Amino acid sequence: MNLKDIISKEVDRRKTFAIISHPDAGKTTLTEKLLLYGGAIRLAGSVKSRKTNKYAVSDWMEIEKQRGISVTSSVLQFEYGGYCINILDTPGHQDFSEDTYRTLMAADSAVMLIDGAKGVEEQTIKLFHVCKMRGIPIFTFVNKMDRASKDPFELMEEIEQVLKIRSYPINWPIGTDGDFKGVYNRELAQIELFEGGKHGQNIVSSTKGSVEDKVFLDLLGEHYYNKLCEDIELLDIAGDEFDKKKFDSGNLTPIFFGSAMTNFGVQPFLEKFLQLAPKPGIKDSSEGPVIPESDKFTGFVFKIQANMNPAHRDRIAFIRICSGRFSKGMSVYHVREGKEVKLSQPQQFMAQDRTIVEEAYPGDIIGVFDPGIFQIGDTLSEGNAKLEFEGIPVFPAEHFARVIPADTMKRKQFLKGINQLAEEGAIQVFKQIDIGIEAFIIGAVGVLQFEVLEYRLKNEYGVDLKIQKLPHRFARWIADSTIDPRKLTLTSSTMIVQDEEERYVLLFENEWSISWAKEKNNSLELHDIAKKS
Repeated sequence: MNLKDIISKEVDRRKTFAIISHPDAGKTTLTEKLLLYGGAIRLAGSVKSRKTNKYAVSDWMEIEKQRGISVTSSVLQFEYGGYCINILDTPGHQDFSEDTYRTLMAADSAVMLIDGAKGVEEQTIKLFHVCKMRGIPIFTFVNKMDRASKDPFELMEEIEQVLKIRSYPINWPIGTDGDFKGVYNRELAQIELFEGGKHGQNIVSSTKGSVEDKVFLDLLGEHYYNKLCEDIELLDIAGDEFDKKKFDSGNLTPIFFGSAMTNFGVQPFLEKFLQLAPKPGIKDSSEGPVIPESDKFTGFVFKIQANMNPAHRDRIAFIRICSGRFSKGMSVYHVREGKEVKLSQPQQFMAQDRTIVEEAYPGDIIGVFDPGIFQIGDTLSEGNAKLEFEGIPVFPAEHFARVIPADTMKRKQFLKGINQLAEEGAIQVFKQIDIGIEAFIIGAVGVLQFEVLEYRLKNEYGVDLKIQKLPHRFARWIADSTIDPRKLTLTSSTMIVQDEEERYVLLFENEWSISWAKEKNNSLELHDIAKKS
């Protein structure tokens, strides 16, 4: 088999997706259960251990374990049914939405997780719109059906009205309000009843059969059986047909009901997901479309993470492979730097556990050792020095603080930590003009990022911080680089800073100050998003 045939075969079996949700919808638990069914782990432990403390496998950073939230994206790969599955588990908390956005750039589809009791929540809406912007297919998994939950018809209506997307239930829950018994598979006209396992730690067994089989009348009882028959009739009369083209374009979402905690409905979801989810597709570039089956390697950096291994203080660049075959030790062209680089120590991940990669294919995510040469958005290619993938935009920060080291003798460690976290995209760094270099202005999309900054600098770099919160809420880049901001007419509270690329940025306290600056300076054009150059 020649190289192109090998690559084509590997592309066909790749499924790369991100899981998005509001905090506490059960995203990390669902990730873990997918790994359980994929054989990647033998025992699920969403209740915390290390001996007795068991932590979810996709949460590796110490602060995540302490707070019980995901603050970075994890990358997990496993095999199931002949497919190679790459899961990008993203932060659910809105304070880390920028990391989620970057991760979605590397995904071919998304799974939107919704709490059955709470329905569509605020952060779900934001992340959903990012998926819509990308035009990627979106699956919906309604979770926590083992607890009190909204009526399934009500949930469907809410998804359609709030998110403005058509929905199609692939399965339907049997039993609600803490008495979740199983699901009805509409395509197969088949009931699947689940048998409870030990707190969802093991794969659950089930009983399957036709809805016509009266044995289910005895198993379910008359109330649940009759209710299911009524629901099926309503769905068949009122519901749309499943339209694959609308799904592929992100205009229709298939809905699955289940409980990640008990494993009920996880396997039916996984199997249907593998049928419907797209394989790695064509990527746009400055040199035209890049086809994944091409024999030339291309990829882009979408995430940088320092100190994943506290013992080694390493720094890893995460690369989404777009075309060709990656081989261990290969050299590729680093477009921004304009030179060949060797991708050393290539690794794949099971959260913080790593294995050395011999080869990888389009759709796969690999981590390579970064000596400080990579930036988020960098394009890597084999044999095409001009090819560049679309840059990843920077979200405008909404919170700002002046940050200095508590101990001036630790300035060197302070600078190293600030620079590394900025390169990861965890914070945005600005310098106030004309006042020296002693203090940095740190921008963050969410307030919790300051807490992570403080925690990581102390624990990874040994630096305590003094943080002074600022009243500013808006960062605006000056479009014309020839304008000297010192000569602009601005409100007294407006701060003039420079970003890491020495572009002028204005920090405003409120929208009135932005309008005032535009009115008083006719030629002033401001942008709220800056692309990495």
